Amino acid sequence: MEAGTIVAGILTLAILSFLYRDNPVYKMAEYLLIGVSIGYVLVITWTNTLVSLLFEPLWTDSNLWLLIPFVLGLLMWARFHRKTAWLSRIPIGFMIGSGAGVAIPAMLYGRTLKQMSATITPLMDSSGVPDLSGLIVIIGLLTTLSYFYFSREHKGYFGGLAKLGTFFLMIFFGTTFGYTVMSRMSTFIGRMEFLLTDFLRLTN
Repeated sequence: MEAGTIVAGILTLAILSFLYRDNPVYKMAEYLLIGVSIGYVLVITWTNTLVSLLFEPLWTDSNLWLLIPFVLGLLMWARFHRKTAWLSRIPIGFMIGSGAGVAIPAMLYGRTLKQMSATITPLMDSSGVPDLSGLIVIIGLLTTLSYFYFSREHKGYFGGLAKLGTFFLMIFFGTTFGYTVMSRMSTFIGRMEFLLTDFLRLTN
């Protein structure tokens, strides 16, 4: 058995010991995970970001435009001194502004325009038969929007539409929660398979 398999198996058992109760073995494994993750991120950031994208092009290719992000990065360290802390607002402002400029069009397309176009579907197929899925989408869209329309009291037929919209919302939340649980169960099954097959070798 390889040393890496032994270490991975012991650490997996240490994490699973939390199922019994909080204990020093679990805390040791937790702190080790956090420390290794931070170290890994720092090394990757240094080699793949700072060295490859900043220092090498700056010194070898004399790309002086890279001095701008270099100076902005240095200004972030000004936050640790009270008198120069205001200088860190400059790179933070650039980060928020550029991030919003990139994220807003992508989010607008992915979460708004894409979903709006998905609701515009033919209610009849090519043979003239009503498309049940298209009808469900239209009904779910209108009733859900009715639930979030608070300028009118939810009474009468409008209240019925809003109540039907809550059922569609509950279906959405339930499927999302079920997907989350299934993804976690998939990870747990993978760990159990590793323990029983590779570490303990109880199964083939």
